[in-house]
Amino acid sequence: MEKSLDFTNNKLRKLGYISAPVDRSMDLPQAIQNLKKEKNAVLLAHYYQEPAIQELADYLGDSLYLAQQAEKIEADIIVFAGVHFMAETAKIINPTKKVLLPDLKAGCSLADSCPPDDFEAFKALHPKAVVVTYINCSADIKALSDIVCTSSNAIKVIESIPKDREIIFAPDKNLGRYLIRETGRKMILWDGACIVHEAFSFEKIVELAKIHPKAKFIAHPESESPILDIAHYVGSTSGLLRFVQDDPSTSYIVATEAGILHEMQKCCPEKTFIPAPVEDDTCACSECAFMKLNTLDKLYNCMLYELPEIELDTKLMNKARKPIERMLNL
Repeated sequence: MEKSLDFTNNKLRKLGYISAPVDRSMDLPQAIQNLKKEKNAVLLAHYYQEPAIQELADYLGDSLYLAQQAEKIEADIIVFAGVHFMAETAKIINPTKKVLLPDLKAGCSLADSCPPDDFEAFKALHPKAVVVTYINCSADIKALSDIVCTSSNAIKVIESIPKDREIIFAPDKNLGRYLIRETGRKMILWDGACIVHEAFSFEKIVELAKIHPKAKFIAHPESESPILDIAHYVGSTSGLLRFVQDDPSTSYIVATEAGILHEMQKCCPEKTFIPAPVEDDTCACSECAFMKLNTLDKLYNCMLYELPEIELDTKLMNKARKPIERMLNL
């Protein structure tokens, strides 16, 4: 480590990130770019990150795209600007690389809704079922799975399973209900959900649509069923982005984490994007507080000191890698 740092492991675990002061006189984005070259590092960022981080990414995308890219990376270091399960996935599929996450507390409400011990007991109640888990889950849950999916490929994954097989789907019940509707398959659903996508207000969306009658309403399948029922289009984060580029309409009400609007506006500067309203009157849109824990300061320190690092047990990684590889191969 080039710089000395008075920072114990206990402090790091408690805070979740390096809290060293950052020199305000420097060009921080350029300093991060310089560190990428110096460290032979690659920055992966999710669409839900703050715009400044998105602009620095070597690879910007949704969970499926970032997993695909993480598998191919030959650089020494993978810096993942996203949430914990995403960085874990990168480590699982590329275990020889050092994987860094700017803030270890950048978790996921959906992943947290599925404790491994409880899920293992749930799985034991249906011993013949094929276990399909959404990538938004911990490494321990992936290790208990037969195949992993993302919202981009979930329908394809479900349709690849023989029709005579029972299916457990976890952890997102809303995505599970959507898949039941789209595939016609019966599935046993784990009772988990994403607080960001459950925050949308059906009534406020209807009212907003009246104000903007020409706007199409598009939604992520993690949203609740009544929201999906009134959507003109339902799709993954990347699916929503493709839709607004291909569709002839000029305005959209978007029901997913508001970070995606930055890339939508970049791709379609002539179009209007309106974040779908949420139940909370203090917020205009739905943002993931976990995603926004990553900041430019934390990203810089993370790359400078090469901490915090994602570390996983080798046996756990080997078990968790198999269902991810089945997804990537599919």
